[in-house]
Amino acid sequence: MKKIKFLAVTAALLFSLNAVAQEKQDVSKPFHGAIAVKKIYKVVYQLNTEDDKKIVATLKNINNALQDPRLKGKLKVELVVHGGGVVAFKKDSAYEQQLLELQKKGVLLAQCENTLKERNIGKDELYSFISFVPSGNGELIIRQSEGWAILHP
Repeated sequence: MKKIKFLAVTAALLFSLNAVAQEKQDVSKPFHGAIAVKKIYKVVYQLNTEDDKKIVATLKNINNALQDPRLKGKLKVELVVHGGGVVAFKKDSAYEQQLLELQKKGVLLAQCENTLKERNIGKDELYSFISFVPSGNGELIIRQSEGWAILHP
């Protein structure tokens, strides 16, 4: 009986070591990132700050993802704005051109209606090309349950 236990433990250990060895990166070949094997990838970027640096970084990150050659023609993107992020969608913001360019590339631009109510902001104060969702958090929850990646730069 002791021999059987010893053999079982040894076999399990060898199997584990073999699995770990197979996962190691072959250092003789340069790594160029993951391979996009799916037909479609979906991502939601969350923007909930009025910090200019974070707004700029978020818009840049979206563009970078759209330009990734592995994802060309395979990427669906939504930008969900809530809380302080609403400043990016206001008509007096400096982001109009960048947002229009993203929209032309197929990015969904979604503003949380709860934020508008809480801050007493009318939809007419935002760019006319912005879409609306009842709740930013609700949108994130639904999208995540649908398999969308959630990024919060």
